Amino acid sequence: MSGFKNNVTAMLFILFVFAFGFLSCSSTGGDDEEEYTASFEYELDASNPNVINLTNTSVGDYLYLQWNYGNGTTSSKETDKTSVRSIHYPQKGTYDISLTVWGNLNTLSDTKTVTHSITIEDNDTDYIEGETLVWSDEFDGTSVNMNNWTFETGDNGWGNNELQNYTNGDNAHIADGKLILTAEKINDNKTTGSYTSTRMITWGKQEFTYGRIEVKAKLPSGTGIWPAIWMLGANLDSYGWPACGEIDIMEYVGYQPNTVHATVHTSAASGADGNGSSKELETCEEEFHVYGMIWDANKIQFYIDTENNITHTYSPTTKTAKNWPFDKPQFFILNVAVGGNWGGAQGIDNTIFPQTMEVDYVRVYQ
Repeated sequence: MSGFKNNVTAMLFILFVFAFGFLSCSSTGGDDEEEYTASFEYELDASNPNVINLTNTSVGDYLYLQWNYGNGTTSSKETDKTSVRSIHYPQKGTYDISLTVWGNLNTLSDTKTVTHSITIEDNDTDYIEGETLVWSDEFDGTSVNMNNWTFETGDNGWGNNELQNYTNGDNAHIADGKLILTAEKINDNKTTGSYTSTRMITWGKQEFTYGRIEVKAKLPSGTGIWPAIWMLGANLDSYGWPACGEIDIMEYVGYQPNTVHATVHTSAASGADGNGSSKELETCEEEFHVYGMIWDANKIQFYIDTENNITHTYSPTTKTAKNWPFDKPQFFILNVAVGGNWGGAQGIDNTIFPQTMEVDYVRVYQ
């Protein structure tokens, strides 16, 4: 009997130690839970009631944020704890938006989540429901896809007194899923042909009327450089310029760093009188940005990075053949010019070369 009692006593002692250890660990976990809290603030965007601005207000010691935007989209774990997230909700309804904060253990057991229900009152009238990607060039091959593009060549000044000679593909290549357009210096004379570069067009191969268009690119830098992402009417041969219509999705002149331009040219207003606007973009030379356009029968809207970041709208109240040639197909042009009436207005710095414009993709949604 004494052996049995001793065994029972030993078992009880082991259970007591295990229970005490478990309670001690639970208590420590409770302390950890007080090290951070999950919270965020939200507000409707002042310029677009279909955009919600989300700001993380969580406090304490934690590793990551993870958003569930309530529209079927969930972010990955993010270390950026301060940036405002602007989320577009094109359709009216109530959305349950959640923020999950990951603690230092980086496990599901060490997370906290807060949820707010947010109501969008009306549909976004500018939203094109059911749009699909109808064409793109992702530049994921080993060379430029000549089913999409043609190289325009020559050193004729291109109507703007530009100095570069456009080559037949020698200044363009594909690397790491990017199209690289390179402007190079041949000599220091700063005359016609002193530079080589690239001008690529989709004329006769890829032409579009209406849609949402996005081109993701990183821009070159330096005085004298003049890159552009633009479109011209496919009836250029018969109508001429500017009657065919020109849409400059993005233009940049190196002597005005960190300022991008979007402009429309027509018979009603062209050249320096074109209808457009400028936008400060501090990282346009260092980072890739999306230069976008929403084009329908009533308007052309330009935006940068997100659809709600509209930079300019062109929409004549009374449309005529002179001010609205944009009911017909247009083709893409990607080029990097050197010098010229605008690009060379403050001269050319020959120490900047070579310079490149990198393009991640060109996409058309309809």
